[in-house]
Amino acid sequence: MVDTATLIETLARDARPVRRLPNPGRRALQWLTVALAVVATFSVVMGVRPDLAGKLADQAFTLQLIAGLATAGCAALAAFSSVVPGAPNWVLWLPAAPLLVWTGSLGRQCWQDWFAVGPDGLGFRPDPVCLPMIAMIGAVPAIAMVAMVRRGAPLTPRLTVCFGALAAGALAYVGLRLVHPQDAAFMVLVWQFGSVVVFTFAFGLFGRWLLSWRAVTARIRAGSRPIDPG
Repeated sequence: MVDTATLIETLARDARPVRRLPNPGRRALQWLTVALAVVATFSVVMGVRPDLAGKLADQAFTLQLIAGLATAGCAALAAFSSVVPGAPNWVLWLPAAPLLVWTGSLGRQCWQDWFAVGPDGLGFRPDPVCLPMIAMIGAVPAIAMVAMVRRGAPLTPRLTVCFGALAAGALAYVGLRLVHPQDAAFMVLVWQFGSVVVFTFAFGLFGRWLLSWRAVTARIRAGSRPIDPG
């Protein structure tokens, strides 16, 4: 049993400097910079849809893009806040507002299509390109997100990973809308927004494996400098 005096002496002799992480807002901005660069590169490589200028004049299309971007930013902030002990819980609810606007806009379009042309307005057909494209565009932002949140405290690993995947998936949705000329509201809701949902929960299943206290302990034992999550 180590007495208090010995413990204090050991800490004073062996303690190493602690490097504080930047605040969650700054880290979210850093991540967004990298992720948006990936989406922009993808759009340039794939080629933007030929009718993009006209689509940007469509209020519903533009609203959904803005809501997707806002969801990505808020989800990223929530992810980085969730690995900081003592962070306010209200931050975790930030993605809810733009996510509701996003889904609400898609739902309203579905209703308008139904009202305009009846059941044919909700025609369904396979569009298997969406899920792999969302996964491809969101892969690098998702990996960057995991690498960054691993430096914090894994307090709620599944929730943190879900937030991170939602941020990456929402940006991937924006990138896909810029290049993929699929505008039928029901198809967008099922295949594109649905792919974001699948992407989010699929990553979330691996939350406890991607983020764990065991990894933090291993870094400390390996001699890495301890990091203060605050």
